[in-house]
Amino acid sequence: QVQLVASGGGSVENGGSLRLSCARSKYTGVTYTCMAWFRQVPGKERDWVASIDIDGTTRYADAVKGRFTISYGNAMPPLHLQMNSLKPEDSAMYYCAADLRFPTCPPYPALLDLAYWGQGTQVTVSS
Repeated sequence: QVQLVASGGGSVENGGSLRLSCARSKYTGVTYTCMAWFRQVPGKERDWVASIDIDGTTRYADAVKGRFTISYGNAMPPLHLQMNSLKPEDSAMYYCAADLRFPTCPPYPALLDLAYWGQGTQVTVSS
């Protein structure tokens, strides 16, 4: 059962910006304690991008540190990912995921076991 919907993807030029969002597919009254963004290109493994705990603690993959910012609104969800200084190697399908079993987000690769996933939104960065 899909609980999350990712949006905001698109095509931009090298150096451009995009803002991804992740919202509920329907209201459940649940506030997640851990939410994260992942990305995947065809034929490769799904990579962790960033994660955020309910207390606001954020963590980033080295490849995006300093360029991407993960945040949430008044609760989790909605979840956002501000992506600046985009590079062609950032091109991928981006997925959001969430869970409420953990007081804080587990480290990657345990993050791949988060319970709820969105359907993905495509980001394409041209050189």
